Amino acid sequence: MPYPNAAPAGLGPLAQEAAQVIYQHRMLSTRQLHQLITPHHAHAEYMRRQLHTLRTAGLADTVGRRRCGQTELLWWLTDKGAQAVEAVGLLPPRPYRMSTVAALGPLQEHTLATVDTGLAFVTHARRLRHECGPLDWSPENAHAYRDEARPGEDLALIPDAVLNYVHTDRERRTRTMLTFFIEVDRTQMTIARLAAKLHAYAAYEKFAPQPAGPRSRRSPAAPAWRARYPAFPRLLLVLTGASPSRLERRIADLRSLAASDPLLTTTPLRAGVTTLEQLGEHGPFAPIFTPVLGLADLTDAWLRTAYPTAPLPA
Repeated sequence: MPYPNAAPAGLGPLAQEAAQVIYQHRMLSTRQLHQLITPHHAHAEYMRRQLHTLRTAGLADTVGRRRCGQTELLWWLTDKGAQAVEAVGLLPPRPYRMSTVAALGPLQEHTLATVDTGLAFVTHARRLRHECGPLDWSPENAHAYRDEARPGEDLALIPDAVLNYVHTDRERRTRTMLTFFIEVDRTQMTIARLAAKLHAYAAYEKFAPQPAGPRSRRSPAAPAWRARYPAFPRLLLVLTGASPSRLERRIADLRSLAASDPLLTTTPLRAGVTTLEQLGEHGPFAPIFTPVLGLADLTDAWLRTAYPTAPLPA
């Protein structure tokens, strides 16, 4: 939704929408912004003009990135641009501020891969006439928890993104809110660290804060996640940054490590892994996810079977 009163004179609704999307996701390429916001235009030139308006107004800036032998622009908001978005109050404020140094830093590719993951959901939601837009996922929101394996420590689980998706079944006349934890792995962390992330999600699913007062008078505490989600989100791990054969080996290694973790062998956590290439080509409801826990069965559309749901009014 555009913000009509916070933008400088001459800044149109589309440029305002682009500013919101950049604020939410920190940094995006021209291609990503075009596909997210103006896919009905055959070429990205119209989006480029809107982005140029933002840069001329001092609200956005760019860095270059070499891709496929060409240089593409990556867009991020200046302090002035971030303050303009925050002044309207339509989006949750984010303390993070991008800079030229950060935009060129080691997290550049990871940030863009996370956006491409969300973009795959948006693209296929349009095709399937479901609901998922450019602002329906939020990066790096902290979830406080404790782990019995690390007594006394206050921990924070920070997914790469939390994504909301409204699945519509027109034959049954039902609408269902699906919420996913997204973890993007570019093969730059060890497989042991990736398995440790899985353990953290299982610990968070189990964590129930203990109320104050004498232990004998305490009622059983509800899991902390129930304060945020109607059902525990399914975990999706999206792999990229290596050859298909290497990613296949990584999936096998991850499943092997997960099977050796006692917490993961008993958790109700549902976690699936795929590649960014498969997700972009086939969409999230194709049989592209390998369950991280249990049998590696790809004979059904894993995401669509027994997913945690929150029914919506039809």
